[in-house]
Amino acid sequence: MTAATHDPIDAVITWVDGTAAAHQRSRAGFLAAAGPGLHENAVNPHRWDQSDEIHFCLKSLHRFAPWLRRIWIVVQDAGPDLSAHPSALRGKVQMVRHQDIFGPFLDALPTFNSLAIETMIWRIDGLADRFVYFNDDVFLCAPIAPDDLFCGPDPVLRGRWVDYAGLEGDPSAQADPALFNHFMQINAARLAGFASDHLFAAAHVAHPMCRPVMADLFALHPDAFAQNARHRFRDLGQFLPQGLHNHACLAAGRGVIQDADDHLHIHSGQGADQPVAQTRARLDRAEDPGVKFLCINDLPQLRKLIPDVTTWLDRLVTRG
Repeated sequence: MTAATHDPIDAVITWVDGTAAAHQRSRAGFLAAAGPGLHENAVNPHRWDQSDEIHFCLKSLHRFAPWLRRIWIVVQDAGPDLSAHPSALRGKVQMVRHQDIFGPFLDALPTFNSLAIETMIWRIDGLADRFVYFNDDVFLCAPIAPDDLFCGPDPVLRGRWVDYAGLEGDPSAQADPALFNHFMQINAARLAGFASDHLFAAAHVAHPMCRPVMADLFALHPDAFAQNARHRFRDLGQFLPQGLHNHACLAAGRGVIQDADDHLHIHSGQGADQPVAQTRARLDRAEDPGVKFLCINDLPQLRKLIPDVTTWLDRLVTRG
């Protein structure tokens, strides 16, 4: 790659409204056809729920990363209503449907699998060579600059080196929905030539990615990409696309690992087995100016514990 520091950076957000009647009917039909063998992580209904998280995500991008060139929202059909957002933000946003990016794998649609969609997002027509991938439950909570995400053409990676070798061959670990992502990381690392006893586990954060890297990987591993794209629901045989990207960059000496503790992850179920004050204290850490990224995996569940969390989040992502 020859991208310079001044080259554009886009954001990509994946979004689904699992409460839409058409989505629920379609999903139920394909779940019934798939039978009982799907992993619990693949069928948990909260995977498709949406509680307007994307609006907080968009507000945070508008407030803390106004230099982004374009924001692409990848949707199954209709996108979210953006009429309440300022025109300056709406002018940057472009909706992209699944059929626009799945190309040779249109037979895999409809899909209800974020891993399959992530496998294809680099194919967005017009996407910048440098882009940042967001789940809609990831937010900025402080100003960021391009060099928080890229060092020239190279992605800045957040995560840690781990040893997951003990998980392989362990049926209880394979069945545990909380460990599902670990196996996706293992599969991605192995595809890039890394063993499970020393791999880089990406944090739950915004992911800087290089489009040419993904294009090269697609050319190098066409069968693996095809298989990843064709699973309508999550499967233990899949790889984490951003994990493959990260390991390919590290193998080429191009990934820049960020050691700063500048991100916070509120995972599903957090706070259910501890005093509410403990969860509030963890959320308060997001107000530290050094924390730039926040992920809240299950906002509805968190709202049951802390009823005013939505007001708090709105204030956080728009603060001056």
